[in-house]
Amino acid sequence: MRRPSPTATDPDERRLAAVVHGAFFLLLCSSFARFLTRDQGGARTGWVVALFTIFCLIYVLGHFVAPAPRPGSPPTARHLAWLATVSAVWVVLLVLAPSATWCAMPLLFAGLHALPPRLSVPLAAVLTGLVVVTEVRVADGTLNPNMVIAPPAVAAVAIAVLVRLQRQAARQRVLIDDLVRTRRDLAATERRAGVLAERQRLSTEIHDTLAQGLSSQQMLLQAAERVWETDPDAARAHLRKAAGITSRSLAEARRFVHDLAPADLAENSLPAALSALAERESGPGLAVEFRLDGTPGPLPERIEAALLRIAQGALANVREHSAATRAALTLTCLDDQISLDVADNGRGFEVAELPTEPGRTRGHGLPAMRIRARQSGGTLILESTPGEGTVVTVTVPFVAEPVKERVS
Repeated sequence: MRRPSPTATDPDERRLAAVVHGAFFLLLCSSFARFLTRDQGGARTGWVVALFTIFCLIYVLGHFVAPAPRPGSPPTARHLAWLATVSAVWVVLLVLAPSATWCAMPLLFAGLHALPPRLSVPLAAVLTGLVVVTEVRVADGTLNPNMVIAPPAVAAVAIAVLVRLQRQAARQRVLIDDLVRTRRDLAATERRAGVLAERQRLSTEIHDTLAQGLSSQQMLLQAAERVWETDPDAARAHLRKAAGITSRSLAEARRFVHDLAPADLAENSLPAALSALAERESGPGLAVEFRLDGTPGPLPERIEAALLRIAQGALANVREHSAATRAALTLTCLDDQISLDVADNGRGFEVAELPTEPGRTRGHGLPAMRIRARQSGGTLILESTPGEGTVVTVTVPFVAEPVKERVS
């Protein structure tokens, strides 16, 4: 695809081009008028008029047929051919009509603007030399030093300014390219981090909902199978409880697909949801009690969801690993923080021997609880002693404090 010319995209370039074109036509008309008033005569008048016309037409056509390259881009072969053609016509015109001397300024700008310095500076020197030679050739009387000094001085200033602007623009383009590349890399890094964080969040959500429900159903179905022949009533009770867990898991799955919020919090407060959780987890061999200390104030939904998920994960660990007979959920509400304790009377373990990184053990519950506590701006404390049970405490301030984790 052909790139648009800079005059079509940059307002400053358009204004600069308009000034240059206006100066060219003004100088061309002035040179032609001077020729008609002072230099015309003889058989070459017709040729000079024709050359003025050709010079003007080539200059105008070049703007449409061979536009100048974009800043920082090399000139095209078409533009170089146009520049060479219009310069050659000007040289011939300069020989026949010295009045065309100052038309060199627009050509000087065109060369400096389009060519790299290693080409534009020699071109400017050649054009300036032709101007000086022409001025000296047509001078009357004593040679005016300004005819020799002024053109090189003006050309030197123009060269210095334009080359300086070119190099500054090149440095700015490099900086802009670096900035764009850095922003692109940063955006890609943020996307990757977002994907990883979302994967982690989804894994914890699945573990705390569907995986726990399926685990409970498996245990109940296995229990029903064991007593199917000897105690049909107990087997049917296990089946009914498994069916209830299936219904809740289905509700969780639908809520999970909809907005990943806990289904128990859709219409209930956090204390009500924790009380219902304790009631569901209570059964043969394990009694779970819920306690509320204080009056809970309004909490952000993400904190309520995190505390409920942590309670679910902690009770899942109690049921699967602790061999406990009793467990307690305690929600304590203070003025500036809220805490959740999950305690059991199970076998306990050595906390120092427990890996803290996900994927290092077969379970996912403790890493998930740590992640949820950290994301909520809270603190997770895990206390356990072999033979004396385990206590998991999560404390979340109402105003988020620096993230911290502590295992004791």
